[in-house]
Amino acid sequence: MTFVSWNCHGFRNKSSTLKDIINSYKPACIALQETYIGDNDTVNIRDYSIFSNTGSSTRTSGGVALTVANDIPSSCLNLNTNLQAVAVLLHIKSAITICSLYLPPHQTIHQTELNNLISELPSPFLILGELNGHSPLWGETETNSRGRQIQQLLADHSICLLNNNVKTHFHLPTQTFHSIDLALCTPALLPFLNLTVDGNLHISDNFPLIITDNRHNYANHYYSPKYVYNAADWQKFRSLTDITSDIIDNHTVDEALENIISIIKTAADYSIPLAKGTRRRQYKPWWNYLGQQAYKARQKA
Repeated sequence: MTFVSWNCHGFRNKSSTLKDIINSYKPACIALQETYIGDNDTVNIRDYSIFSNTGSSTRTSGGVALTVANDIPSSCLNLNTNLQAVAVLLHIKSAITICSLYLPPHQTIHQTELNNLISELPSPFLILGELNGHSPLWGETETNSRGRQIQQLLADHSICLLNNNVKTHFHLPTQTFHSIDLALCTPALLPFLNLTVDGNLHISDNFPLIITDNRHNYANHYYSPKYVYNAADWQKFRSLTDITSDIIDNHTVDEALENIISIIKTAADYSIPLAKGTRRRQYKPWWNYLGQQAYKARQKA
């Protein structure tokens, strides 16, 4: 099972590139930063649900999002924070909280805000994002104030760092590489998670982080089957859903409800065919030979 974290520098203009990342890694969840999604913008990715925090109610600035595969049960957490953060609770055999966090480089962040965010995340959790901290702990030569804040956060809450010395960011003005994108997790997850960095910037200045959960074999991941309603025998369904007063009278409310649900489900199983739920490849309708050659030229450049 794979998770991806990427500062995309604009969700809408990177949607096609995001499809490439999905096709390559088939992630359960993608944590995005600097999405530039406005409150009134409508964005979507096929087979994925999008949970976002725009970071501002009046202007499109920064912002974070989580895209979660529809075949994985998930629920968005209501975070009480001013930080650019969004979190979801995923149920992948066991529960895990994923948080996408963006800390702008020149914004004053109080340690209390970070502490409060940690207290709101159910364990075990995984925090992914661009935090803009520098520290030798994750491969930088110097330490800045944000780096010291993150170090303090790790120590105060016994949080583990997944990063090694691999660089995650290319600073265009100075032509230098840095490690400002981090992956943090609770100790219970540390033995099972492995972090690598995609070697392609994907038209951004941040390399995607790829986090693999070795507890779950993606190839054997179970997809919930779905009813094919267009092929249903509705006449048969109606005849099998004969709900009479006998199944309601002299029963408690819970018992009556269970009886009704059982009748409807049994009728559906007998009259509506099932199809295995799978994630489809993310296609680009405009893609053609010239587009393919242009893509190869860009990759080579």
